Amino acid sequence: MPYLTVEDLPPSIQAHLPLHAREIYLGAFNSAWTQYADRGPEQRESTAHRVAWAAVKRKYEKSGDRWIPRESG
Repeated sequence: MPYLTVEDLPPSIQAHLPLHAREIYLGAFNSAWTQYADRGPEQRESTAHRVAWAAVKRKYEKSGDRWIPRESG
């Protein structure tokens, strides 16, 4: 199901991603949730999570145990 706010995201997401990355995750997840409405519930949710992680990884990268903004350039 779509998330209303970043506070509604799963605890593992909240604990590891900075606020901006959580906002990206939220927007991408909710958009994918709508886009893939024709899929079964489990496939729809897993696809939306994969899309959301891909969106985060375009702007952030993991450095050690932290997620940091990617350098543009």
